[in-house]
Amino acid sequence: MTSTNPPQQAFVDHAALAAEPYDVYARFREAGPVHRITGTDGLPAWLVTGYEDVRQALTDPRLSLDKHNATPGGYRGMALPPALDANLLNMDPPDHTRIRRLVSRAFTPRRIERLREPIQRTADQLLDAVALQERVDLIVSYAAPLPITVICDLLGVDQADRLDFRAWTDILVAPDPTRPALAGEAVGSMLSFFTKLIADKRKNPADDLLSAMIAVRDEEDRLTEDELMSLAFLVLVAGYENTVHLIGNAILALLRHPDQLAEVRAEPGRLSAAVEELARFDGPVPLAVRRFPTEDITIGGVTVPAGETVLLSLAGAHRDPRRFTDPDRIDLDRDTSGHLALGHGIHYCLGAPLARMETEIALATLFGRFPDLALGVSPSELRWRPSMRSRGLLALPVRTARVRGTTDDH
Repeated sequence: MTSTNPPQQAFVDHAALAAEPYDVYARFREAGPVHRITGTDGLPAWLVTGYEDVRQALTDPRLSLDKHNATPGGYRGMALPPALDANLLNMDPPDHTRIRRLVSRAFTPRRIERLREPIQRTADQLLDAVALQERVDLIVSYAAPLPITVICDLLGVDQADRLDFRAWTDILVAPDPTRPALAGEAVGSMLSFFTKLIADKRKNPADDLLSAMIAVRDEEDRLTEDELMSLAFLVLVAGYENTVHLIGNAILALLRHPDQLAEVRAEPGRLSAAVEELARFDGPVPLAVRRFPTEDITIGGVTVPAGETVLLSLAGAHRDPRRFTDPDRIDLDRDTSGHLALGHGIHYCLGAPLARMETEIALATLFGRFPDLALGVSPSELRWRPSMRSRGLLALPVRTARVRGTTDDH
């Protein structure tokens, strides 16, 4: 039955949502399938939390990613220049279909598989430094530098430029509300850098993803210059941010569930399945990319007007007991097929195989190297990024070895 009267605006505690999203989404899910809320930008949005509704909405062609389909004045996102905004997260078919098909030809399984050895080498090198410290922040020392190294290797970014890349990306994915000018400066720096890098790759192409994408652009002239630049930007930001959080959240989950960690250590062959369950349990993306109905549509019996912002809660869907039995528990034997952590439908994450590979290597190497690894603080002391759209730790303090005379109570 379609709702004739829109639900009242529901209050959202954004601080609680960043810290403990699953409790908040559970309350919304139990109260009804769709809620009108106020987003962090102060504007109304429609929140969908149940698994079936979220999964169906992810493939509904009437839910557009194109910001031009938003109600005028009804959506405010990060303002990016056209050269960085023409990316897959803002596109619908047929442009989305065309660009994804072209970039898929450059982003091949063979190219991804060639990164396995460099990923392992980087993980080993990072943990060599970690081993010298009794207490260490694994986000700063491991979960963050590993993906940025991999993405820069993939794109063909020189070693000397990687610290800048990481700094700019960190500013963009977690803007400081007290210093709004920093995000604009980071965007400008990144645009200048990519402009120069693409020019250099045109003159001196190499065996990397960016050179391959330039070849698609220049030889077939089926990518605009803005689309090429935006693709490179998207690969960097999404490939870095999401993988940092996927690795960090997975490490924390296993440290807090020693029985599951013991199973992984006893049977390393189960790690691949463990990554899928950990992505479901506490994935890096609580909300899918915002969408805008191209016409009035019905979701969960509620009418959502055309042009209004729709937020699909992957975190809520993944803890829906109608889809996953006892969803608040990690179960490495669970059938995780159909989880949405890496997307669903035509917007399924292009870099999913790379993210899986990085996470599996990161976990196997870390827990194989440090048998006594333990949280360095109480779980209640951990701090999360203040964001509805990403789920990641600001820091992950650990002890690399058990201190004699103490017990691990975390």
